Amino acid sequence: MKSLSIKTIVAIGIGAAVFVILAKFAAIPTPIPNTTVQTSYAFLALMALVFGPIAGALIGLIGHALNDAISYGSIWWSWVIVSMLVGFLFGLAKNKIDIESGIINAKKIVTFNIVQVIAQAIGWFVVAPTLDVWIYAEPANKVYVQGIGAGIANMVTVGIIGTILIVAYAKTRNKSGSLTKDL
Repeated sequence: MKSLSIKTIVAIGIGAAVFVILAKFAAIPTPIPNTTVQTSYAFLALMALVFGPIAGALIGLIGHALNDAISYGSIWWSWVIVSMLVGFLFGLAKNKIDIESGIINAKKIVTFNIVQVIAQAIGWFVVAPTLDVWIYAEPANKVYVQGIGAGIANMVTVGIIGTILIVAYAKTRNKSGSLTKDL
């Protein structure tokens, strides 16, 4: 197994910290109990596309666990596991989307959004509520509504803010074949 670079390890630490800050201070309440619109997943998508699936998974895991511990005094592991899963799945698209190339086009944006919708549908519609029932004996009708609400909110947030972030980030990279060098 390839070890993580120092740059990636630092990115995981900073990424987890930013995830916590966004989850704590840039979340929008919804009418569904204990469910918010989270801007942190748009940032998680960007970090996973830049640093890959392991970094995405660890940023989601650490960031969500820290936010739960700080905000609620305990960790809701079923949703933390999904943040890890979603970060990992976002990161699997790193090479396909390749925002480091500086080239971002409609095909890459569509691919990004297909990946993020599938990843979040798996995580929030299926895994999170199922684990809530298995681990915490929560009522299925309650947790599936929460999962669907969170999933749709996250899909929209990542679709809008995440797309803006990856386009903006790609514009900061040198395009393939460019005569300029990174400083």
